[in-house]
Amino acid sequence: MNGEELREALRTEMAVATRPPSLSVDAALRTGRRARVRRRATWAGVGLTAALLTVVGVGAIGAVGAPGSDGFTPGVGPVPPPSVHDTKPAWPTGPDGRPQEDRTARAGTRYDQAAQLLDDLVAVVPAGYTVPADPANPPAGQPLLRDHQAQFDDRVNGVEVWSYTSSLTLLQGQRMGRLLVEVHSAGNQLPTEPCPLARQFWGMPGDCEVVTVGATQVGVVVRPGDDDRFDQWAAYRHPDGAVVFVAQSRRLGDGQPELAALPFTVDRLAALAADDRFQVR
Repeated sequence: MNGEELREALRTEMAVATRPPSLSVDAALRTGRRARVRRRATWAGVGLTAALLTVVGVGAIGAVGAPGSDGFTPGVGPVPPPSVHDTKPAWPTGPDGRPQEDRTARAGTRYDQAAQLLDDLVAVVPAGYTVPADPANPPAGQPLLRDHQAQFDDRVNGVEVWSYTSSLTLLQGQRMGRLLVEVHSAGNQLPTEPCPLARQFWGMPGDCEVVTVGATQVGVVVRPGDDDRFDQWAAYRHPDGAVVFVAQSRRLGDGQPELAALPFTVDRLAALAADDRFQVR
């Protein structure tokens, strides 16, 4: 093959090659931010242990923790890249009448709903466990012991879809674990069937059972797969389309003493997912 034939063959190959899909900046930002929230919910080990010992030493059991930034830890994480189209997403309007700076609501009704979700989660902690509160001025970059966030996800048929995530640290003596509830408002595109829905939580696979709660069915992952950030989690879709995930873990971080047992049975975890108190409207 001479040089001309080689060039012609290359041109032909390029002409028939499948073009890569176009870049969706909004989808990329949404995926990146959600991954960042999940990484921050996987608490840092040594720093958090020191914070817990300090809090427990002074008996600080009390108020709801401060809100997160665009994620769970204020001021942490990379700055989102600029749009390749030099356009900004149309963020929802905040309580001041102006568009939000990003996906996270830092004031107003959405913020208040996420804070209430955390209060409701604290209220269901069983006897024998305590829920430490954060110090008044936690060190910069240190994961919070209690946290909540309201995040705009998408617009579906003109309706805003939001997710609300609240997380807390469980303490039993020197042993530490974690509880989390995540709610997706009506209009979300999550699956309908109980177990496919449960396996959508943070994209984590696992062995799932369908648990009957009254007249409803709840999907519960009773054993995680390779991704074991949580030991068990339950998923329920309310009749209006809102979805609730409730997750529990015996562990808080590497090297920290874990809880002797999970705080909730499988049946109780399923009942919590279907509990109206966690349905954010």
